[in-house]
Amino acid sequence: MPQARLPRPRVGRAVPCALRPVVVAGSLEALRGPVEGLVELPQRLFWSGADRVFDLSDPDRLLEMYEVVFDAARTETDLAEYINGEMLARVWPDVALAPRARRAWEVAHPDLAQHPGLLPVTAA
Repeated sequence: MPQARLPRPRVGRAVPCALRPVVVAGSLEALRGPVEGLVELPQRLFWSGADRVFDLSDPDRLLEMYEVVFDAARTETDLAEYINGEMLARVWPDVALAPRARRAWEVAHPDLAQHPGLLPVTAA
């Protein structure tokens, strides 16, 4: 019995894929997530890691949580619950985002691109 011939893949040819839309908050003021304490992300936002608890007093863990939420958010509610607008403005230059996500956010919120991380410093 003859074997069916499978088409040979074309090497070096990009395979089109549908990209998920980037979810962007309508305003930074609507982002009222926590800025301190321990935060446990729900499994729908952080399914691949064993430790879904983030200590926001650790700047690296805060950035990691923001990056996870930006990547996994499906709604503005997801963003509003876990991202804080004022904190986001402070850490924006350090948040590792895909270029299309960063572009979408900076188009919607030009202050992030124009004045990254520049918030008034108040004496304690």
